[in-house]
Amino acid sequence: MPYKIQIDRTLCMGDGICTAIAPNTFELNSEGKSTVKNPTGDSDEKILEAVKACPVKAMLLKDENDKQVYP
Repeated sequence: MPYKIQIDRTLCMGDGICTAIAPNTFELNSEGKSTVKNPTGDSDEKILEAVKACPVKAMLLKDENDKQVYP
């Protein structure tokens, strides 16, 4: 199931843990903030793990029915 990924860049501190866990999905932009480069680049499990690892909880996941999955 592909997730809808939302990133609050005002909260993102550019830790990069998401890019380390799911490098095919996330990348840091020129400002050092996380962005989604491919929402289906990694497995759902890896994407969820990466989002949960965010130290400032700057990411939100929704399923295909727009139901919030995390947090």
